[in-house]
Amino acid sequence: MTMTMTKAAMATVALATTGLMLARPQAQAADHIDAPGTGGDAAADITDFFAWHEGDRVVAAMAFAGLDVPGSTGTYDDQVLYGIHVDNDGDNVADQTVWARFGQDAEGNWGVKVEGLPGATADVIGPVGEVLDAGLGLRVFAGVRDDPFFFDLDGFQATLSTATLSFDPSNDTFAATNVTMIVVEMSIDGVAAGSNDLQLWATTGRL
Repeated sequence: MTMTMTKAAMATVALATTGLMLARPQAQAADHIDAPGTGGDAAADITDFFAWHEGDRVVAAMAFAGLDVPGSTGTYDDQVLYGIHVDNDGDNVADQTVWARFGQDAEGNWGVKVEGLPGATADVIGPVGEVLDAGLGLRVFAGVRDDPFFFDLDGFQATLSTATLSFDPSNDTFAATNVTMIVVEMSIDGVAAGSNDLQLWATTGRL
């Protein structure tokens, strides 16, 4: 099997020894408005990647296929492999990887398969658009969500052209647009292996 890497995005989570603390996320190579040559493959085009902790879980959310219209059914492609990678020892090499792929049944209904979820006892398989039970209190979701990214593109462009800060905190350029998302909950014990710092990144690749 060969895979062409398409895009990647990264986030950082710091796990304090007493209680869990989320560090300021860092993103690389994630965006909403690509040049035509790189934005033509919506199913593989990452818009954002988020990671945070909730109790004894680390949650990672990959968004792709941005700027979709309200009422959209999602963008699914069985030839794209989605990866969420975790480095827990600081060597910039993945120690844990969660893989996700979409597929269709005989009636054309889309589903998702998630493999390698830390803390889960088996692969997670189910229909898109539903919260799937991954066992041991963990969950998986794949489907359409309102774009969580807030940005005033008009203010940004005005700031560039005038050299005067012109952002309007009430203007969200991406309001009323959807993305397709893959969201996974991972056991902290399973993913951190005793480490206090995690580097997480997401990739897409076309098979």
